[in-house]
Amino acid sequence: MLISRLTFVLPFAMLAAGCNDAGSTAAKVNPPPDRMTVADGGSGPPVVLKTRSETRQFRSWSATCSNDGACWAVGVAPEFEAGWIRIALRGGADAAPDVRFGFWPDSDAEAPSTLSLTIDGATYPASRVTQDDASVGVIRAPVRQVIDALAKAQSISINGAGGQVLSADGAAAAFLWIDEKQGRLGTTMALGRRGDRPASGIPGPPAPPIVHIAPPIDQAGLGDVDQQLPEALRRLPAVVSCIEDSSTPAVGDMVMSARLDARTELWAVPCGAGAYNVTHHWYLTGLDGRDPRPVDLAGSSATEGHDNTTVNGAYDPRTRLLSAFAQGRGIGDCGVMQTWAWAGSGFVLTQERLMTHCAGMPADLWPVSWTSRTD
Repeated sequence: MLISRLTFVLPFAMLAAGCNDAGSTAAKVNPPPDRMTVADGGSGPPVVLKTRSETRQFRSWSATCSNDGACWAVGVAPEFEAGWIRIALRGGADAAPDVRFGFWPDSDAEAPSTLSLTIDGATYPASRVTQDDASVGVIRAPVRQVIDALAKAQSISINGAGGQVLSADGAAAAFLWIDEKQGRLGTTMALGRRGDRPASGIPGPPAPPIVHIAPPIDQAGLGDVDQQLPEALRRLPAVVSCIEDSSTPAVGDMVMSARLDARTELWAVPCGAGAYNVTHHWYLTGLDGRDPRPVDLAGSSATEGHDNTTVNGAYDPRTRLLSAFAQGRGIGDCGVMQTWAWAGSGFVLTQERLMTHCAGMPADLWPVSWTSRTD
């Protein structure tokens, strides 16, 4: 796996191509963002935002919008330093931006008692919280003033982290892109291009899809311990290649299996490992491994993954969720986290988080590129 400061390559596709503030380019060419629907055949205020999952890179900042209209702008420290700032904003007129920042602490250093941001010489105090052993600053007030300062910033630093410097390059473009995606341009609640249009003109966020999860089923004889690949599965050319490439005994022992329904089994074939990532290929079969075929594990349009491969994957038969965490580096502060639910005829993506910058951000603060409701 190749990892760089602002981009990293993962088996099921990562993104992030640089651009200048005048415009942006998606890592993989996507059509323009969907526009808003409007009442009365195009006249009147927007009703419901139509959006899709997408991530863009704006120099040292990135922006991600989810399928439910929520968006995140993320700025990071340059030169492999571990510092970051994140602005999160749900869709809709009543949403308020959430501004957080932090750094990856030295394990031997005492956590700072106070944190603050300095933007072009002005200091903004923050409340300190602890998330995943990392110190995180939360701007309580004045949030709008901080966002305005970030959009025009020449210099940004975190106080309490030894003066960790963050890059300001790309913040204004990221804010503007989010305004466009959420229908905020020219309104009083815009991030980057504020105007006199009332917030009531901001379209409401779309509802995330509902995923119907199949009920649990008995798992007798299957699991993740002492499993042997069925002969029909073992003969597949792709599986033969995995077995030949996975010469390390520890990887060969990582076969996993589960019963999905009375006639369907799930098998995970180990297919290579690195220092902190283990790759599996997943297959659906009939009873005793008959009639094997690859599982379709589709990602969001932000990652564009669409195959049967996971990194650090596992299936939980109680929740019926298959999860994966492709780590960009060993401390787990960047990469892609995904879950799919067994819905009776296939696996459906239920959530996806991605962090394209290895900058020390705790995983539970990563931008969400796909979300759903389950029942």
